Amino acid sequence: MRVAGHAVDIAMLLRDIMMPLPMRDGWGPEMEWPYPGVPAGIVAEFAGHRVAGLPFFAPETVTTDHGGPYKSHLAVSAARTLGCNILPARVLRPQDKAACERAFGALRSLLFEHLPGYTGIDVADRGADPEADATLTMDQMERLIAEWVIRVWQARALGEHAPAWGPGGEHSPNSLFAAAMNQGGFALQIPRPELYYELLPVHQVKIHADRGVKIGGLWYGRADPALKPYEGKRSARGGQRKGEWVIRSDRRDRRQVFFQDPADPATWHALRWNGLPPEGEIPAFSDKTAEDLLHEARAAGLSPQSDDDLLPVLLKLLGGVAPVSQWPSRMGKKEKKARARETAQGDQAARDRQGRGPAEAGGGARVVPLRWPEQASSARDAIDAERRRRREQAVPRRPDPPGTLGDRLRSTSLLALPDEDEE
Repeated sequence: MRVAGHAVDIAMLLRDIMMPLPMRDGWGPEMEWPYPGVPAGIVAEFAGHRVAGLPFFAPETVTTDHGGPYKSHLAVSAARTLGCNILPARVLRPQDKAACERAFGALRSLLFEHLPGYTGIDVADRGADPEADATLTMDQMERLIAEWVIRVWQARALGEHAPAWGPGGEHSPNSLFAAAMNQGGFALQIPRPELYYELLPVHQVKIHADRGVKIGGLWYGRADPALKPYEGKRSARGGQRKGEWVIRSDRRDRRQVFFQDPADPATWHALRWNGLPPEGEIPAFSDKTAEDLLHEARAAGLSPQSDDDLLPVLLKLLGGVAPVSQWPSRMGKKEKKARARETAQGDQAARDRQGRGPAEAGGGARVVPLRWPEQASSARDAIDAERRRRREQAVPRRPDPPGTLGDRLRSTSLLALPDEDEE
């Protein structure tokens, strides 16, 4: 469940559409991949885990409204990387994205209205104390919505919205997706793990020998072995940013940035912030906290020689060094919401970085090769074997090759001379 409306969340949401949803603990076999034509075992072998019954595909066209994050350079660049086309809707014309609006309306009427603590779209529909009735956490809500989408949304009868080619039958999103697979096939393509880094914002910087790289006012990668071979050197890039190196960052978690090794493009290095302690006990902090950190340092007249001097200011902003009046139990609703939002952003960034599995604790720098050649090759061999078996079953023997075009013309031509053994 995405908790922010930043451009990086839009990019990661498009990436989530292209990735299979893993089965959760407690989900039965009725929620597993149900579509014919592609066996669930092959999909699970290709993805590395059991896949739930939710279609995953590469979107061709994305219709958006005119919000700032949707028109940002990062969102446009992410769509270009994924091969999507962005189609802006007309201003004040919700019918241009009617499918999305109707999906939110159905989600509200079929699920949200039946949950305790529902506030509604009208103040008159609310109870006396809806906040006290709310009992679900963000993780519980995410699991509930995922299970509802698979059990209810994908299997619901469409009724009067049945397709034109089958108006009298009973159809559901699952049956329509299966019919589309039978008609046009299904491209079993799962985004490679490196796609997470390719969708992040790009920074063109120089690599300094003593401090590393500077991203957003903070320095990263001091004395990092991944940057040592390139310190003081110029990259092979040309154009306006000639000679500079490409660094990518996730604004939801500013504890590290990412550098692609030019010698091995399959390897990405996590460059830690120079101000982090070696233990890695500092929680994730967002771009906004980094801006507040630099603002507090300037307001205090602090001109640090190293980012290590900024650590006490960061701890104060994160609540590590705070008076009793700023404890979580004494904080107001707005402050609690901001802190919970930043924590959720850091957790979501870790899940996007590590994949669909549980987030890895800590943010230490390490070299991570992120390819799955063995799984991809085994799945490809299994698919080729199944296709070969079907071909051999349909055609028991090799058919005779057809004649050439010249043979056909000579056999039907009136001017062709007869052979010597013909009378």
